[in-house]
Formats: sequence, structure tokens, C-alpha cells
Amino acid sequence: MDGNLEALFRPKSIAVIGASEKPGKIGYAVMKNLVEYGYDGKIYPINIKGVEIEINGRKFKSYRSILDVPDEIDMAVIVVPAKFVPQVVEEAGKKGVKVLPIISSGFGELGEEGKKVERQIVEIAHKYGMRILGPNIFGVVYTPAKMNATFGPTDVMPGSLALISQSGALGIALMGWTILEKVGLSAVVSVGNKSDIDDADLLEFFKTDDNTKAILIYMEGVKDGRRFMEVAKEVSKEKPIIIIKAGRSERGAKAAASHTGSLAGADSIYTAAFKQSGVLRALTIGEAFDWARTLSNLPEPEGENLVILTNGGGIGVMATDAAEEEGLHLYDDLDELRVFANHMPPFGSYKNPVDLTGMAGAESYEGAVRDALANPNMHSIAVLYCQTAVLDPRDLAKIVIREYNESGRKKPLVVAIVGGIEAKEAIDMLNEEGIPAYPEPERAIKALAALYRWSRWKARQRRE
Repeated sequence: MDGNLEALFRPKSIAVIGASEKPGKIGYAVMKNLVEYGYDGKIYPINIKGVEIEINGRKFKSYRSILDVPDEIDMAVIVVPAKFVPQVVEEAGKKGVKVLPIISSGFGELGEEGKKVERQIVEIAHKYGMRILGPNIFGVVYTPAKMNATFGPTDVMPGSLALISQSGALGIALMGWTILEKVGLSAVVSVGNKSDIDDADLLEFFKTDDNTKAILIYMEGVKDGRRFMEVAKEVSKEKPIIIIKAGRSERGAKAAASHTGSLAGADSIYTAAFKQSGVLRALTIGEAFDWARTLSNLPEPEGENLVILTNGGGIGVMATDAAEEEGLHLYDDLDELRVFANHMPPFGSYKNPVDLTGMAGAESYEGAVRDALANPNMHSIAVLYCQTAVLDPRDLAKIVIREYNESGRKKPLVVAIVGGIEAKEAIDMLNEEGIPAYPEPERAIKALAALYRWSRWKARQRRE
């Protein structure tokens, strides 16, 4: 049924069943997002009253039933009350629709009665060879196809991270957060109750999707743990998977069960299974996205030697502590490190961490970054900067972007800039260019360590 998932991310035509002409309604928001994000396939609003729907000056004729639409439809987004969903699914099946994201809630999350209806709609869908995403979701985004079929934010930044969320409200909030933090996404998928399409199905799709380099999942529980772990292990050999698994505590697990009707299960089992299948488990949202920046943007390191370049002894020491805690190796060949003496005053230190001193300006950083990138024995680089009057952080960002691009981006490089408003602007500039940048040195090092952890796991798999 892979063609159905193809239709979920690259549909040639979309029907919105329950489309509305009234701003503020979900059926209007989904239409508006499709139009505003630039989806160029055909959009067919389905509205029982047959009203005309106008979005940003574009007028859409609506159809009373999906069966009235003269063309083929790949995907139908369902936004009607739960009691009408079985009938609508039946009609979509007759129409030959391939996949149905069901935004409507009021199913398995309400208990046994709702679960019964949920099973019923899945049976109807499968009878026609259709797949269901949801129910109880906020929709799906695929940036390469300029498709935003959600009622979340519209201005998602394109990139190479796929985000899968079991929680609707949190998923929408995370979309907004990625826009603010300049995290580029290839896809956002709300899975809700996972009545049919689940995380494992999506992992299989993203494994072969050229636009996706890493996958981040917010998960409360899985229906078929064994299948998920088997698929995750295969996918991890190609692409990194980061999971925020909620419901670690007993009370948290109970809350997860009432939220999306999922079984959370004993947390220690998840931890062990994740480790075995190469999944990186993040404990907070911030940590997950910090790691996602390196894993979705940087090449794998070709060796263990890390070089830290800094203008402040303090942040250099903090980064060194973090590197040691994370099991990263600071390159210590003084003959090779001596090259950095060319880019510092006589009282600087070319021992790793390389202290270019507080006097380091544009030329110091430019030379040091270029030499580190050019040396085949320096496998990964952390560029740290404490904001001073000597060098505007935004100028440093431009230097790093230029040097990294000119070097061909062959080795991992992370940046940390500590400072004020200009530092934040510099961090945004770097992240928009796909160079992971952070406001704290430890975060940069820990994100680099996540890339190393995944890369080492892969190497072990090859040896075994």
C-alpha cells in the first residue's frame, strides 16, 4: 500500500471534506493553509450546503459530496463531526481516494464506544484499499510539495527534518517553535490515535525520501512495539531517528492513555529497545531539536578528532567539560595544532581548546576556521564566540557560512555564540543556512555528540 503514503505526501489533488466559508472554522483554516503555502495541485472543497468559498481573492466552488467531483482525488482531508465520518469514508472509498487524514476527534480517545467507531472506519477504508491518518489530528505538511494541509501555522521553513507528533496541540506548537528557531522541516505529520497509519509506516516512507535526512518523533506509546523497533533499526542504518517519549513516570503514562488512547508501557523497556535499534532518546523538546539540527544538516564525522576554536577561555573550558562528559575526543597533536598560532597574538594558546583570545577579530576566525576545515586529521569543529566589541557576531556568521560552503561541507561543524541581540541574529543566520548554531557552548557540543553517537552505532552495526 506504499502508493497510499506517496499520496499522503505528494497528492496531485486534495478534497477538504467539511470545508467552510467562515474564518475561524477548521474547515476554513485547512483550505487557507493549502492556498497560502502554495500547493499547486487541485483543491476541491466539499460542503453539504454547496457554498462558494473565497480565500485570498481566490474563489472555490464547493461540492455537496465528494462523489460529485468530476476529477480523480488522491487525498481527502476530513473535518466533519465524528458521527458523519463513517459515511464520508464510504463515499471517499467509492470515489477511489487513496488516503484520508481525519482531523475530526471523538473516537478512541473517548473510550470503548469511540474505539468501536474507529475500528469501523478503518474496516471501511481497507475495504477500498484506502489508508487513514488519525483520527484526532491537526493534519500533514510536506514542504517539497508546498503542501500544508493543517490548521497550524503556515510559514513552516523548508528543510530536511521530518517531524511526527502523537499530540495535536503540542505538534502545532512545535511547528510554530521551528519557525521561530529556524529549524527547517521536510514534513510534519500528526498521527493522533494511529488507528491505521502509524510511526512504523511513516518511518518506512521517510527512509527512502530524498528530502528527509533525519526524523524526530514525539511519542506517547506504540500499538505494535516489535514492528516499530524492527523498522526503526533498519531506518537508523540509513537515517537518524530522535524520539521524545512521554509518559516516563507512572502518572505520565496514565495521562498519555487518556489523551490519545495509547498504551505507554514500562519506560525501561522503551529505553532498552531504543538503544538496541539506534534510536536517540531525547528527554526534552529543546534537546531533541538541538540534536535534530546536527543530525539533519551535517555529514557524518570521518574520525574522532574534535577541534574547539574560541575567543574566550571560559566557554572553551565549558565546551571541553561537555566534550569529555559526552565521550568526544579533543585532538591533541601539538605539531598539527601549531598552525593556529598564525591566527592569534603571542599570548594565545593553540592547545585544544584553541584560545584565539579576546582580541580575535574577523581575520583570526577566518584563518582558524579555514585551517581546521582544510586539515584531514581534524574531523569535527566547534566554533565558539563570546560577543565582544572586536567582532560583530553577524560578521562571524558570514565568515563561517562562506568558509564552510567553500570547503564543501565535508565535515561536521557546530557554532555557539554567547551574547546579546546581535548574537541571536547571527545564530539565526547560521541556522537558516543549515549550520547548527546555539546560544550556549554545551548545547553545541551535546548536539555534535548526538551525531557521533548515531554514527558510532551505525559503524557497530556494520561490524556485526
